[in-house]
Amino acid sequence: MIEFKLPSLGADMDEGKLLEWKVKPGEKVKRGDLVAVVETPKAAVDIEIWQDGVVHELITQLGTTIPVGTVMARLLAPGETAPPPGAAPAAPVPLAPVAPVVPVSVPAAPPASVPAAPPPAGLGRHLVSPAARKHARELGVDVEKLQGSGPHGAVTVEDVEQAKKGAPKPAPAPAEPPAAAPAAAPAATPPADKALAMRKAIAAAMSRSKREIPHYYLSQTIPMQRAMDWLTARNEKRPVTERLLMGALQLKAVALALKDFPDFNGFWKENAFQPAQGIHVGVAISLRQGGLIAPAIHGVAELSLDELMKAFADLVRRARAGSLRSSEMSDPTITVTNLGDQGVDEVFAIIYPPQVAIVGFGRLAPRPWAADGMIGAVPAVVASLAADHRASDGHRGARFLAAIAARLQQPETL
Repeated sequence: MIEFKLPSLGADMDEGKLLEWKVKPGEKVKRGDLVAVVETPKAAVDIEIWQDGVVHELITQLGTTIPVGTVMARLLAPGETAPPPGAAPAAPVPLAPVAPVVPVSVPAAPPASVPAAPPPAGLGRHLVSPAARKHARELGVDVEKLQGSGPHGAVTVEDVEQAKKGAPKPAPAPAEPPAAAPAAAPAATPPADKALAMRKAIAAAMSRSKREIPHYYLSQTIPMQRAMDWLTARNEKRPVTERLLMGALQLKAVALALKDFPDFNGFWKENAFQPAQGIHVGVAISLRQGGLIAPAIHGVAELSLDELMKAFADLVRRARAGSLRSSEMSDPTITVTNLGDQGVDEVFAIIYPPQVAIVGFGRLAPRPWAADGMIGAVPAVVASLAADHRASDGHRGARFLAAIAARLQQPETL
């Protein structure tokens, strides 16, 4: 028997609220399938499964808030048969953790067990995906009057948009309510409460970071004329929707530099540095309702600039629509933040634990520069590094920043 537990999706998460089951008992699942939607202090996140199997029982009820690590469901391993009623179950095999992320806190005592959740089939319950509910609020659409086209009759974002265009599909009223109708699917936390919860979560994670991590800070001004000229020529004949942004070059430069400096790409756990297996760059994204989130783009070093630009745009869109996957929340191995569009010259960020480094970029602007005995103004950007002194030192940090600068001044190598 396999135990599926609520994974930690970041240092600022110690519990989550189950909004939706995407599977039912008896259903086969494979690695990477979406099985549930859980609301965290920052977003409603699609939770993935990381092992093949068959759903045996759903334990956590809809609307229940549970601590990280709580068993949510049990699965049968491939080839395993369900135990007969009343038989003692085999010793559970816990799923491997999604990522080496440590929760902020753990409750002093485990929660009391809860009865199995009702099956997700439409038995009088009106299912609405978190993203659709949020989109409906923005458009002023009453989701309770819509007929869903998603799995198990769930209302989707597309249903909401169709309703806004003037063609809503009212949900048919049942002729007779079932004798024991299951509880309605829980609504997401109200925006005001969610904003407050997010600020508390961010404060907890950043307080932990400053308390536990011995930060050191470095910065370097990087001339960007060659990168700008190369980018302009590359975008000249492209439609607006396919043009590359400077942010894509910066992300790729950081990822390629990490290949030579892997001591900045990983986690500090159990009093030791643990290097990451891949380069998954967390991108700091500001949310419209306030606060920020830093989900990962996976395998950045192996992506072309076009692929990276598409992945970046898609990630920003889904982050602001509340449609992220659990792997994107738990996998970042380093974070990059860019506040240049806000007019900031330099960014000195706080490391997101258990990561050991964060890179910041300020605005691209004309700055005085001396070259070949001449002084002039060149477009330049200040890149900064905040790093964990337990995992590296200033000498390595300086070389890492220099490697990023060298990559940005040779854009054709990206």
